[in-house]
Amino acid sequence: MTEAHNTNSNASPNVQETYILHRTPWRPPVVKSAEGITFTLEDGRKVIDAVGGAAVACLGGNHPKVSSAIKDQLDKVSYVYNMQLSNEPAEKLAKKLIDTSDGAFALVGYASGGSEAMEGVLKLARQYYTEIGQLERVNFIARKSSFHGNTLGTLACAYHPTRRGLYVPLLEKEHFHHVSPAYAKRYQRPDETEEQYVERLRQELEDKFLELGPNTVIGFVAETVVGATTGVVSAPKGYFKAVKSVCEKYGALFILDEVMCGMGRMGSLHAWQSVGDGVAPDIQAVAKGLGGGYATIGAILMSPKVVNGIRRQSGLWKHGHTYQAHPLACTAALAVQEVIEEENLLENIRTQGAYFGRALREALTSPSSLVRPFVFDVRGQGGFWAVEFDFDNAEAASYDFKGESFSILTQAQAFEDGLIVMGMSGGASLDGSKGDTIIFAPAYNVTKQEVEKIVELFASSVEEVLMKHRV
Repeated sequence: MTEAHNTNSNASPNVQETYILHRTPWRPPVVKSAEGITFTLEDGRKVIDAVGGAAVACLGGNHPKVSSAIKDQLDKVSYVYNMQLSNEPAEKLAKKLIDTSDGAFALVGYASGGSEAMEGVLKLARQYYTEIGQLERVNFIARKSSFHGNTLGTLACAYHPTRRGLYVPLLEKEHFHHVSPAYAKRYQRPDETEEQYVERLRQELEDKFLELGPNTVIGFVAETVVGATTGVVSAPKGYFKAVKSVCEKYGALFILDEVMCGMGRMGSLHAWQSVGDGVAPDIQAVAKGLGGGYATIGAILMSPKVVNGIRRQSGLWKHGHTYQAHPLACTAALAVQEVIEEENLLENIRTQGAYFGRALREALTSPSSLVRPFVFDVRGQGGFWAVEFDFDNAEAASYDFKGESFSILTQAQAFEDGLIVMGMSGGASLDGSKGDTIIFAPAYNVTKQEVEKIVELFASSVEEVLMKHRV
């Protein structure tokens, strides 16, 4: 099969044969090697990865300690089936995750990635209530403009119109319900204080509990920082305390999805420690930054409350997959977490992240910047940043994007200029029809010089897109 569509600038310059059904209608460029945050492509070009794939590569590529650990484990034990045998790396990684959780969690379950981890979270939550005899609890409440994964269960739980649209007839809509996103920049009313906005969202959640019947709700599910829909959106201060209070009032679970924003991405090991009011969940999913891309791994973190409920009854997790607790994956993740600790990388990403934010704002909103009229928001913390663009103004009449998404055009131009970023569209409206956001998620060991280069290339790429589409 040959490349049928080669219109995107990320496509290989020559038509290439591929036997993969890719996630794009063209064959993406092939990476030959990686060093830190730089990829070398098959045609010899070098590109800087400013988004870590999808907020995954928290150490960049080819870190010697992680590579060595994987090689050593390969010589010991490459695979065991975790329903028959446990393994040393899995046990050590679980202990580390519990020891560094400030008492929030008591046990760990493993998965092979973020979607699988969130699917496991949903099943664990239901199991918990069956174990304690509350069989009537069958409903989940999540938020619109959210994303929790690409399995049918997680698509039903989330509310990303574009990603779930094709599969709506297959989704179990009866047991998944949605309330408004906590997106103050877009939805806080001009006459509302932050406290009033939080209270309105709290009341909406409580009303949904009452509508469904409080004793039928399993839990409320939210991303601590929304990633791949609205793009790096943190909730207003006090929000998570408010929604957890509703869960506690009606005996439901408070569930956080930190697949994208957790494991150091916000500058703290768990995002709720720095941007979530310090409110620990009953169950939490983590993945991307856990293994840093060196292996496919996710984890489900369980609070003492949930663990005690299950231990008093069956004492086991009624869920599993073939590659759960894979020795090589757990080895890689343990090494990644040790590197983050030993090299003080959370401190580094807090420092470089703050600089990154300042540099983005300066480059994009200076009086001389061509893009300044269209910068709606520059937001983020640590190693997770986004720029949201809005073209609902008079200046936009001077440009014609010919029906293309500005964020996707910018992503493509940036790649041509030697920079990988993530363009997302549709996050500014509940129906997915409006919004252009570029996401950045650099490695935790990124340097100041690399930050400056990323911002320089990005600012140039954005202006190139505008100049190409001026009418």
